[in-house]
Amino acid sequence: MLSATRRAAVAARRVAATSNSSSSCLRSISPAFTNNIQARAAGANFGQQRLWLSSMNEPTLFPALKVDDDTSIATINKNKYDDRMLRSDVRTMGTLLGDAITLHNGEDVLKQVEKMRNMAKESRSGSASGAERLAPMADFASNLSAKEIGTISRAFAHFLGVANAAEAHQRCRRLKLDVTKEGSEGSLGALHRTKRDSTAGVLRQFLDGKAEGGQKVSKDELFQSLTNQTVEIVLTAHPTQVNRRTLLEKHSRVQNILNEADSLRETGTPYQRQLLDDALRREIASIWQTDEVSRVKPSPQSEAAKGTLVLETVLWESLPSFLRKLDAEMKEAMGESYGLPLTASPFVFASWMGGDRDGNPNVTPDVTREVCLTNRVKAAELLEKDVRELMGLISGNPPASHSKSAAMEKVRERAGKESRAPFRSYLHPVATKLANTVKWGRQELGKLHKKNNTSGEDDEKASAANITLDEVYLSKEELMEEFLTVHQSLCDTGNAIVANGRLADVIRKVSAFGLTLVPLDVRQESDHHSEALDCITKHLGLGSYLEWDEESRVEWITEQLQSKRPLLRAGTWNQPGNEDSFTDAARNTLETFEMISEQFDSSLGAYVISQCTSASDILAVLLLQRDAGVTKPLRVVPLFETLDDLNGAAATMEQLFSIPTYVDSLQGRKQEVMIGYSDSAKDAGRLAASWAQYETQVQLAEVAKKHSIDLVYFHGKGGTVGRGGNPNTFDAIVSHAPGTINGQFRVTEQGEMINQNFGYSDRAQRTLDLYTAAVLAEQHTDRPLPTTEWKNMMDKLSEISCDAYRRIVRGDERFVPYFRAATPELELSNLNIGSRPAKRKASGGVESLRAIPWIFAWTQTRSNLPTWLGAGEAINEILASEDEATLRKMYKEWGTFRTTINLVEMILSKSDSGIARHYENLLVSDPEALALGSKIREIHDGTERAILDLSGHDRLSEDDHLLLRLMEVRNPYVDCLNVLQAETLKRLRQEEEGSDEGEVLKDALLTTITGVANGMGNTG
Repeated sequence: MLSATRRAAVAARRVAATSNSSSSCLRSISPAFTNNIQARAAGANFGQQRLWLSSMNEPTLFPALKVDDDTSIATINKNKYDDRMLRSDVRTMGTLLGDAITLHNGEDVLKQVEKMRNMAKESRSGSASGAERLAPMADFASNLSAKEIGTISRAFAHFLGVANAAEAHQRCRRLKLDVTKEGSEGSLGALHRTKRDSTAGVLRQFLDGKAEGGQKVSKDELFQSLTNQTVEIVLTAHPTQVNRRTLLEKHSRVQNILNEADSLRETGTPYQRQLLDDALRREIASIWQTDEVSRVKPSPQSEAAKGTLVLETVLWESLPSFLRKLDAEMKEAMGESYGLPLTASPFVFASWMGGDRDGNPNVTPDVTREVCLTNRVKAAELLEKDVRELMGLISGNPPASHSKSAAMEKVRERAGKESRAPFRSYLHPVATKLANTVKWGRQELGKLHKKNNTSGEDDEKASAANITLDEVYLSKEELMEEFLTVHQSLCDTGNAIVANGRLADVIRKVSAFGLTLVPLDVRQESDHHSEALDCITKHLGLGSYLEWDEESRVEWITEQLQSKRPLLRAGTWNQPGNEDSFTDAARNTLETFEMISEQFDSSLGAYVISQCTSASDILAVLLLQRDAGVTKPLRVVPLFETLDDLNGAAATMEQLFSIPTYVDSLQGRKQEVMIGYSDSAKDAGRLAASWAQYETQVQLAEVAKKHSIDLVYFHGKGGTVGRGGNPNTFDAIVSHAPGTINGQFRVTEQGEMINQNFGYSDRAQRTLDLYTAAVLAEQHTDRPLPTTEWKNMMDKLSEISCDAYRRIVRGDERFVPYFRAATPELELSNLNIGSRPAKRKASGGVESLRAIPWIFAWTQTRSNLPTWLGAGEAINEILASEDEATLRKMYKEWGTFRTTINLVEMILSKSDSGIARHYENLLVSDPEALALGSKIREIHDGTERAILDLSGHDRLSEDDHLLLRLMEVRNPYVDCLNVLQAETLKRLRQEEEGSDEGEVLKDALLTTITGVANGMGNTG
């Protein structure tokens, strides 16, 4: 973290500070000055040194660099592949962090940090391998006190946190350099024309016939595709963001400082640079003194507020900015008449936060009510601010001779014929109504809080506002009509340039976010619906629904759907005398449907059924909605999760589509189906699950086509490969089975991935561009289905890999004790990053564990077992058989299969069986479990060899130079955290619950978990 020279300089400043009593913060000795004197004495050409001053001179964001053709800042800035500025930024922040540690914790602590870091670097460069190379670090950690473990862990965790911020900024820096370079070479420079995964690039490739496959696509076809396609990002409550919101905000400010520094390197004054250096020093010092451990488990409401913050602070402006660029690129590529229509919605957002009650008893009907109201308040606040800005911008008064348009007449009718600012006058009631919408939302929230005895003084004031429904906006269409009227009237009066300015951005915001910011999906397990119907049938004297077979259930529900007679009167389940007729779970389910019936337009989106296994599971939700009086039923979305569920999905939907009553209930004959990537991978292993997901989507598409149903897939993916994620978004989408996306792509985004992809404006716009480009390219890229030979091969690979995976995870009785001893799985529940329990049910083993902690635990130990287990055995067996040539041909020619194998290879390159063995050595005492650990490592090594053999690589991920470089830099720091974590786990498991030492160790453990997650770039 600090070089020897830098430590000497720190010591020198400390000595100088003691002789200068006026201010302990002043540095009287400048290392930069000292270095320059030494350079002169050595005969160096001082004229080649460029000194950028700051108040501290060193460390600085503006380092002294030689001005020559090879290393000038101008040259570096022109070369997007030059990471010297990144290294300089990281070095500067590491030094500042070292300064903060020395100042607040003493130089001895910093020496301990540096000693461990140097040991880690030496272990990576030495001849020792496996767990043996960690022995010196392990000995060092074993002699630390609990407090020292915590402090040293904090140092490494915070360093990786600020390094992540610097790397994120470097990505944005490169994006800016790319578009600047393209602009200087004649391109528009709005999006990235030279990138194959940018919308501008995709347009050019298809128009010029240079896309993969050589097909040429007409302007009209591309225009139709772009204006009709939709990507929907669903923000989920899955708890994988380990960094506190406070630290995320600080890291964001660090990125802003780095961004400003880029603009000042060539043109800024010494004073401006000094201000930035000082700002960075303050931010890093504040980061070091900030508690990185979340002390309180979030409520579903606070979880929702944190999750949607990115919409308010980034996407509210970044989305219309991206759409403006998309519009410009469409016109540039295809002509002025091919611009993006004003009300087109190529991007929309939804959320599960506050609506996902699957295994989370904390999400009650009132919680969903509260989150829906809160989202309406936020949206109205943002829109009111925008409208008041428009009132200041659109202040003109077109001459009466130009007012011969219906739209302008409508404006003048409201504004008054003599108004000198008709647009401002027209928009004033809009702003007032939006302000009333805010007051109404707070009024209703106050009533809700009062009902639940959680109200405060502000709630009492808000609930007394007495705003009625006719004073507020409840319909997105009503508000949109207001803005479109103003836009049309401006265009009709020769003011199109004004109309297509800020007003166009606001119209696009309303298209994307509406009056709810994000509609909530409701999700619940199928068992809850069956239990509710069982209580109803018993109450009605019809017998036990749960005891009926599938055919009887479907027949009965279909009859009820055709009948107009309700099964129950509202509130029957709470009436006196019915206490024994309805279980608590049934009451909660029925009250959830009652809540759905109360919601206003667009507050809710879909009803997702988890653990869906049959047609009756889907029909049950439709019936419960109808019986609750839901006037616009939510679309019912079955979630097929396990391998068996996926394999049976086509038969389930075939049965449903054969029921006229059900098909008639589909709006526009559109059916949405959710594919669960996480749980299927946990159930069968990554290789078998990925093939089942592919096959299921193909089969479902065929069933939908047969019944003339418009099928939309909802992809339930996590951020990690083990949960269906893929860091290469563009290729991941284009590699989907043909005929399964068709311009409609709905996908989950969660935890740390929300911040990584949408937390900063530049990155958010690049993510929007990637999704738009991929869905466009997918529609026009010919990808034949795999041949029968390849399908048979995939069936064989899937069967072998699934058997190998389950043989360990399910069939070996040593596995669960080994897993819980060798990983921090049991301790993860102390990490307050989510509102729901780690398990769907309090009892049960690995099968009841959610996919996130399952992946999270293996990621922490650098094993990553769920991603690769089973794959190596399958590949090795086929390569040793007569089918070897077929497998190699598949890898070479079939992009979907190659993507899957490459992802496994990438995860293996980030894994470290030596680290995993170190955890075993310290934490596993059972000889049988240790023997299993040894076997798993043998399988891991065999999987590496199999992947290298199939890919033809000499080194894992040898073509991914960026990944290898990042891991080379990060590994020593993460190694330190792994060693500290293992030592902490060992002591914590020996400590008495509630002891002072145990509490210190718990904090240290949570810090190491955060640090490893920052170092690996993901959690679950």
